[in-house]
Amino acid sequence: MPKMTEKAKHSVDAEQFATDLLRHYDNHARILPWRSDEQQNPYNIWISEIMLQQTTVATVIGYFEKFLKTFPTVEKLAAADEQDVLHLWQGLGYYSRARNLHKCAKEIAKNHNSTFPNSYDELLKLPGIGPYTAAAIAAIAFNQPETVVDGNVERVITRLYNIQTPLPDSKKEIKEKAIPLTSKNRAGDYAGAIMDLGATICTPKSPKCDICPVIKHCRANNLQTAAELPHRRRKAAKPKLSGTAWIFLDAEGRIFLQKRPEKGLLGNLWEVPSEGWEDEKRNSVLPHHLASHCNNYVEGGRIRHIFTHFSLELDVRITQIEETKEEWFNPASLPPLPTLMKKVLAQLS
Repeated sequence: MPKMTEKAKHSVDAEQFATDLLRHYDNHARILPWRSDEQQNPYNIWISEIMLQQTTVATVIGYFEKFLKTFPTVEKLAAADEQDVLHLWQGLGYYSRARNLHKCAKEIAKNHNSTFPNSYDELLKLPGIGPYTAAAIAAIAFNQPETVVDGNVERVITRLYNIQTPLPDSKKEIKEKAIPLTSKNRAGDYAGAIMDLGATICTPKSPKCDICPVIKHCRANNLQTAAELPHRRRKAAKPKLSGTAWIFLDAEGRIFLQKRPEKGLLGNLWEVPSEGWEDEKRNSVLPHHLASHCNNYVEGGRIRHIFTHFSLELDVRITQIEETKEEWFNPASLPPLPTLMKKVLAQLS
């Protein structure tokens, strides 16, 4: 008889796993604003899931509550000005999420009678909704038997099956293992339960295996490998870029700002002019009528900012000129600014 591989040795009783997990969830589910009976609807689930991408739950809660107060329905969001949406998004980062959120709301209002599709395939056709978000909305809002796999679920499944392949190469295998475990009757609760498990018990460091409700199913616990999983492919070092940011002040202390292009990094947001760190098309974005004022300035210090794919250092220079144009803003009433530009303007204080 051929020797069984490590992968073939371990199987999970899917029904019992879901039962054990949901029993724990019924008693220990995290209390989150988008899980309340009043908030449990497709629109609110969608907003929360988009906000939670690349952002912690603790950070999202305040933003979610403020966003829902301003835009309580998909109709209100669809009718909003994009700049108002971006203004509420300040501090959450990854601003393409906010722009796609606005586009998606318009699509739902115009072509779906302001009603969310209830199937994974139809949700996937909407702007800014990828496989994870489509599965989350379908499962949580409509109890469709879709499998939700975020970073927490990846960690749980990796340890459950003791998967040794590093992420992200193991994503396909993780999804294949996760699908049969999904509860067919309580898909929405199951999604919340397994994400909670990863967030509160099966944590990246020092997993709390002693209180895990599904410990008897876990291969990594049996082999004492949980703390070292999941493995991750070594990342290449981030490029380090540098440049200069210019703060132009007029005689009244107003600040010159310009809007970035709609597409690309920090699209459609406002900025002070900067140079030396972007591609050739935006390598020097000093307006012609201001460039001649750059000979006299005071140093404003250096700021550092980390983007997803690179790190940036900007030397801040401050200069005062006589100028009156519509792009000048009172410091007390600035338009939507990315965190990078808030760091630059903080050098004025």
